[in-house]
Formats: sequence, C-alpha cells, structure tokens
Amino acid sequence: MAQLSARRSALAALRLWRKQKRFADSIISELLAKADLASSDRAFAFDLFYGVLRNLTLLDFWISCLRRPRIESELRDILRLGLYQLFFLKSAEHAAVHETVELAAKRLRSVANAVLRGATRQQSELIARADAQPLFVRTSHPEFLVERWQQHFGGEHTEALCKWNNLPAPVYARINQLKINGDEFLRRYPTARSLGRGSEFVQFEALPITAVTRGHCYVQDPSTSIACDLLGPRPGEKILDACAAPGGKTSYLAQSMQNEGTVIACDRDPERVKILKTNIARLGVSIVRIAQHDWTRNPVAPEIAAAAPFDRILLDAPCSNTGVMRRRVDVKWRLQPADFDRMQQQQIKILRSLVPLLKPNGALVYSTCSLESEENEQVNQWLLAEMPIFRLEAKKLSLPFGDGFDGAFA
Repeated sequence: MAQLSARRSALAALRLWRKQKRFADSIISELLAKADLASSDRAFAFDLFYGVLRNLTLLDFWISCLRRPRIESELRDILRLGLYQLFFLKSAEHAAVHETVELAAKRLRSVANAVLRGATRQQSELIARADAQPLFVRTSHPEFLVERWQQHFGGEHTEALCKWNNLPAPVYARINQLKINGDEFLRRYPTARSLGRGSEFVQFEALPITAVTRGHCYVQDPSTSIACDLLGPRPGEKILDACAAPGGKTSYLAQSMQNEGTVIACDRDPERVKILKTNIARLGVSIVRIAQHDWTRNPVAPEIAAAAPFDRILLDAPCSNTGVMRRRVDVKWRLQPADFDRMQQQQIKILRSLVPLLKPNGALVYSTCSLESEENEQVNQWLLAEMPIFRLEAKKLSLPFGDGFDGAFA
C-alpha cells in the first residue's frame, strides 16, 4: 500500500505539472510534505516523478508504438508512469502494471492494462525501435535545443550532454568555514567525500540534513564557485550581489571576506528574499544586508544607492539554466527558441543598472548557469563594446561533458 501511495503521489504531481505549468520541484515538494510516507517511499515518489519528466519524449514514443488512437491526458500520465517503471526501473511486472493500473479511473483501466502488458511482451522490440530514433527522441530533449547544441558543441559532445542531463544529480556541498573547518567537518560527517586536497566542496550520497541544519555546509554544485573566485572578494570590502537568492554565492563571498566588510544582497522576489534571509542566518553570516529589488523595473533602491559605490559587483544573472538541467529537470520543457534573445535583453538591462554603482577600478563579474552564447559570450562582447571603461581580465566556462560539474559561465 505504501508503494501504491508513492505511485499515487507521483501521478498527482505529474498531473499538476501538466495542468498548472508550475516548477516541478515546488509541486512534488508540496505534495510530499502533506503525504504520510516513509522516507523510502518518498524517495520512490521523487524517482517516479522526475524520471518521467526526464524521459517524456521517449516514453511518449513508446506509447505511440503501443497504441495508435489518440490518448487522453489522464491515461497518458498513467502509461508514462508504468512504462518508466518497466523500462528504466526494471520493476516487477506485477508492481509496474497492476499497481499502476489501479491508479486509473475504472473507465481507463482496461486500456491501461492492455498497453502496459503489451509493453512487457514487446520490450526488446520497443527498445530496438527507440535506439533507431534521432537523439532528441532517445534522450528526450526539445529538437530545437539538440540542433543548436550540435551546431555549437558537435554531435559527440551534444549526445554526452543530453545523457548527462538525464542522470540524477549528485549531492555536493560547500563546507561553511565560518562555522567549521574542513578537517573537523570530515571527522564529524564521515559519509562526506572530499573532492580533493584543498577543496571546500564535498559529495554526499544523500542530503546531509544535520550538517545543513547546523549551518556547517551549504548544498551547491562546485561550478558555482567559479563566479565567486573570479570576483576575488577581500576582507573589509563593500560588495554588491545583485541577484543573490537563495544565497549560496552570497555566503561564499562572505566566507572569502572572513565575515569582514559589507555585502549588499538583492533579489526581486519576496519569497526568494525570505529564503535568502533564512540561509544567511543559518550559515552565521553577519556582514550581509538584504534588499528586495528588481533591476529591470525600478530606480535603484535607497538602501543600495546609499551603500554605493561598490568595490566589486557580482551579477549572477537570470538565465535559461541550460547548464543545470540535471538539477532543474523540467527546464527543457519550458524553453522556447526565442527565450535566449529575450534573456539576453534582460541581462543587458540589469548590467546597465549596475555599472554606475561600481567604483573606478572596481571589478564586475557577470555569470550564468547557461551554455548558450547569446547569454554568455555575446553579453560579454556587448559590455566591452558599449562600455570601453571595462577590460576583460578573465573568463571561465564549465561544461558538464568536459568538467564533470554543472554548466557555468563567468
């Protein structure tokens, strides 16, 4: 019954995601917060939900092979769930078919049962047919996105990137050295695996709830350090983190400053500002002042203007997130071809607002978690062409298929 409840939770999440177009992580988190499930069943529900979202195109291809007539959305969700269990989780037939069919309305059960049992009989044939499909079908990515990556990165790297995006994301965390040093952290949390001598990042098999609650670490990918390292903050300086929530880079800046100086951290969304405040407090950061501000719409907020000019400014810009699709599973289903130019215009607008706040000879770091040239190199080129007071001192790019971490540009 518990496994059935986990399946029911995953199905409810899939239906909400399809109907409401909300972010996947908020939907499944809200649903499971209300569900009385054991931790193993919660994990199973997460796996089902995200697994289906990662593999939508391929699952729908198999559905089209098994049933030609048009399938209504309610039935399609159930078939996706059942096929994911059969083909990816290798679940026992009884569990994958019978318990999944039990989730369907009575009028749909006979069709769901016939399709899923047909899939169990034709597994080898269906897999072979899928292997003959184009990359965007095999790896469940939008066709336009695969085509642009093939032009930019080449076929081999694009295939590696698509496969990377479909893998569950490892749990990485940055040791918060404002509260605990690296050696003590590894002694206290022996399940943590260091990423190398001198690295402040560790890897866990599961979310380190105790370490996070105590503020001993902050869960973030190692690629997030690129922008902070380029900025090079020093103790006593005054720094603006223009798009700061949820606070991973903000707290890393404060740690690099040894909690001495001032960091003004901004975000436009009030809910994200609340999260930012919570995270900063838990990590023991005392030099951060938080302001709610939208750089694309309003004049500079008084508290920000009063603190200017800044020694250094970090703009971790809103972007398409194509470098972090492994973590933001439904991003690929939200993107449209026009989004990259639209994001670029927003990024440039924010930069225009920030430049007057920088001290002469100050440092500005522009960063994204995008892989797209419109949001990265082209914005960099625009800034240098339009504002000759700047010169480029350093540039870094993290590519998942080359570096083994999330995609990032700075």
